[in-house]
Amino acid sequence: MKEDIKKEIVELLSDKKAREAVEIMEHLNYGREYDSLVMEVLQEMTDLYDLYLTKHNRYMNFLDSEASKELFKGFFQSKGDYGFVIVSNLSEDIFIPRSCKNSAMDGDLVLASITKGSANDKNCEGKILKILKRSNKTKVVEILIEDNICYGLLTTSKGIERIIITGDGVNHLVSGDMITIEMLNEIKGKLPKAKLLKRIGHINDPGIDIISVLAEHDFEVEFPDSVIEELKNIPSKVLESDLKGRKDLRDECIFTIDGDDTKDIDDAISIKLKENGNYELGVHIADVSYYVKENSPLDKEARKRGTSVYLADRVVPMLPHQLSNGICSLNPNVDRLSVSCIMEIDRKGNLLNYDVFPSVIKSRKQMTYNCVNEILEKGSIPSGYEEFTDTLFLMKELAMVLRENKTKKGYIDFSVDEIKIIVDKDGNVLDIKKRYRGIGEKLIEDFMIVANESVASYIYNMSLPGIYRVHGDVNTDRLRKFLTMLTNLGIVIKADLNHVNQKTIQRIIKEIKENPAFQVLSTQMLSCMDKAKYQTNNIGHFALALRNYTHFTSPIRRYPDTTTHRLLREYFFKEELLEETINHFENILDDICLSSSERERASVDCEREVDKMKMAEYMESHLGDVYTGMVSGITSYGMFVTLDDNLVEGMIPLEVMDDRYVYDKNTESLTGIKYHKRYTIGSKVKVCVSDASRERRQVDFVIIEDVVNEKNKVKRR
Repeated sequence: MKEDIKKEIVELLSDKKAREAVEIMEHLNYGREYDSLVMEVLQEMTDLYDLYLTKHNRYMNFLDSEASKELFKGFFQSKGDYGFVIVSNLSEDIFIPRSCKNSAMDGDLVLASITKGSANDKNCEGKILKILKRSNKTKVVEILIEDNICYGLLTTSKGIERIIITGDGVNHLVSGDMITIEMLNEIKGKLPKAKLLKRIGHINDPGIDIISVLAEHDFEVEFPDSVIEELKNIPSKVLESDLKGRKDLRDECIFTIDGDDTKDIDDAISIKLKENGNYELGVHIADVSYYVKENSPLDKEARKRGTSVYLADRVVPMLPHQLSNGICSLNPNVDRLSVSCIMEIDRKGNLLNYDVFPSVIKSRKQMTYNCVNEILEKGSIPSGYEEFTDTLFLMKELAMVLRENKTKKGYIDFSVDEIKIIVDKDGNVLDIKKRYRGIGEKLIEDFMIVANESVASYIYNMSLPGIYRVHGDVNTDRLRKFLTMLTNLGIVIKADLNHVNQKTIQRIIKEIKENPAFQVLSTQMLSCMDKAKYQTNNIGHFALALRNYTHFTSPIRRYPDTTTHRLLREYFFKEELLEETINHFENILDDICLSSSERERASVDCEREVDKMKMAEYMESHLGDVYTGMVSGITSYGMFVTLDDNLVEGMIPLEVMDDRYVYDKNTESLTGIKYHKRYTIGSKVKVCVSDASRERRQVDFVIIEDVVNEKNKVKRR
């Protein structure tokens, strides 16, 4: 509700008039019982300098106030001993010398003033007056005890920063301990201060590097005692009493297809040809919510985690292994409880009918993508797959029909390469390769999408509260910038930005598909689109070109899916649907959507950080090696290069390049003053690995030569 109040306040004050609190409350018209909440929001917005409180106790938008001409709110970008404050309404950043940082750290939201020059001058300098909000409240540091002072050593891309650690338990810490901290906003002295939250291990403990990354993103490895206790009451096999009210599908030809090392199996599939020539596709999903009861310790912990986290050498599960790898996993040749979605699909890929119901299945086989791809791509049949070959080819036929149909509707397929980090039993990186996505992987993706669509439609068409996986429209400003960048690369694409739809994006992808820089360009194009998220307001899914979409197919590893199963059970599987049940879900689903979206982002960030760390670890043993790569990013301080073979990304700082280069923000390019070389996104280069640090999660390159020199040159003016 706070966010709604904030939006209304900003809209009210957009006319640049200052108003007293009473006047704001009267306009919002929430009622007296909400006066204290409105005052709390006003105080928060004032503390963050979203609002400014005049000397006459009137509120106005900060940027409309006279104070905004002397005070500047922005994000601090650290460059080690110095930094810059990036202010959205200034064309030039404010330089902050070391003596004026006042304990600000990279990414902090700060309030600054100008001490030299004036706003929008290239050489203006300033100082940090106040830290409004720390960039990330939870950080992991290594402890150093020196002169009876407890310091936290925070590793950043610019080196090591010292932080003074306070709080209960500090006296029990020793040098080398790894702890989580909460940064404090206070500015006292040159060093920032933080409060001890929790000790997570010691620098010499095996696997502490990954545990530290997990802790940074608030993911716990161990489950609390209350969850462990609850597990004692969950059976290890399906009981006869569990079968009441379920359709028995144990005699059906149902199987699973997953990665070679998958142990938490959510989904199984089946297929038949109906007498009318249509396909009958079955998607059978583990019935997790049957065992994980709402508001139980298991459920509360699953909701807190939000998702399983898949890292290079381990999985941190949303549910304990007793469930995720045991009774809830659709393992072969054992009875398992499931929720089945049976769909009738015609020869053109249109979804005609569907039915969703509780079931019991017995998977015939745990198939792997590698073996399925051997059959469907090469016609080679691995041992043990003989009886399933015809069924697999029928599934391939349906998958191709589904994909063609959704492509016609506007489905957007970016097909960006992903990496697979191969580690030994101790977590040491052996190799980094591109992940292969064959027919088997795409087949499962197509089947899960149509099942998710069916379940979303089932709930939406009944006008019942639900969780939807939504994806908004394209950001036209970002798309315009992207098309300008393509034009600067010689790729001219005309598009009506007033009427952007899925077909527009499909056409752009088709134009850049054969370009050697497609991997880089498609990643850039992804940034033009909003990130998918969970919400109760069903606005549809732009990239999938679907009106109704949810997440139903992975309840072992995603909390929204578990919740969707719970909705199905309460809405459709019980004899009576009570009004209080509908009201209950109306009250809780928004919070579940918000927390699930946040934990999903944290999981993605965590996985990305571990990948960067493991890439740097791998490159530590390849210093001096030469690779071919492509420029994937241009900044004012250098450029990023992604290697062709393993997609490792590294940085080439301007100071190690062969000329003084000028950065052009509009064309995303660097141009040399002396030798007139020009680098843009997509430029091919040969680089040498000059440095790599797993602690900083960073790889540095130097250019050996340009792969295509003529394309990198510009004419003298």
